[in-house]
Amino acid sequence: MIATPLMPHAIAALAGIFAILAIASIVLAILARLRPALATEELWLRLRSWWIMALIFAVAMVASRTVSLIFLGFVSFLALKEYLSLIPTRRVDRRVLLFAYLAVPIQFYWIGIAWYGMFIIFIPVYMFLFLPLPMLIIGETKGFLRAIASLHWGLMTTVFAVSHAAFLLVLPDEVNPAAGGAGLLLFVVILTEANDVAQYLWGKMIGGPKVIPKVSPGKTWAGVLGGIASSAVISAAMAPWLTPMALAPALVVGGFLGLAGFAGDVTISALKRDLGIKDSGSILPGHGGILDRLDSLTYTAPLFFHIIRYFYT
Repeated sequence: MIATPLMPHAIAALAGIFAILAIASIVLAILARLRPALATEELWLRLRSWWIMALIFAVAMVASRTVSLIFLGFVSFLALKEYLSLIPTRRVDRRVLLFAYLAVPIQFYWIGIAWYGMFIIFIPVYMFLFLPLPMLIIGETKGFLRAIASLHWGLMTTVFAVSHAAFLLVLPDEVNPAAGGAGLLLFVVILTEANDVAQYLWGKMIGGPKVIPKVSPGKTWAGVLGGIASSAVISAAMAPWLTPMALAPALVVGGFLGLAGFAGDVTISALKRDLGIKDSGSILPGHGGILDRLDSLTYTAPLFFHIIRYFYT
């Protein structure tokens, strides 16, 4: 993969991320002086983690497409590893997990050579057909359905879904003259994270009835609808700079991805509640685990990718 310099609009978007983090740091510092009780340690940990994540992401984006793909592949690997550490597994399945991990570099190799046909069927079809075979050779049938279903769902969520964000990088620059594949990736990542923050803020400010209290007690209708509306506005503002979308489609897509982000968030919340845990891990102080940060992206990345590929290629 040839190293491709980022287009100016993509560089500006990265600079915008750090500008927002700098403003947030100043606001939190002022808040710590005026209202110390509000500037909690958790907020500082969250902000510090955002800085670290943004720096690593920016370095990977600026370096080259190859480095960016390796970085995203490593994130998928960590997410899969975290998922497999959470779900109950049979002792006999541990030898099978190696094949699941091997799916990560293979999936990202198809992306690296821009082979869409194999990228789109490798995990849903070939890994789906292959993974039961090592289990059958072992010969343990008790718990077979639960084990193979859990493993395949994990691959689909942590590797296949997330890898759609990576494939945006290898789309031809002609698809998005404004900012190239990097612009598309930045757009969906920024919009997804902004939607998460907006839903949290609207929910805290307005409160009101809960959406799915048994799954995610903190999610309110005000938060969800406010997040969707905010996502539509942010999408319309960013789209001319980072995507080939005009204003009207950008508003629709932004609102749609806001709803999709909510769906991804509560899906992972349901998984965690089923497992009886609050966070998927502790690798990101203030945020939890990798899955806690990728939950919304598991829905928004595939949907945005197919919108771009269907309507703009």
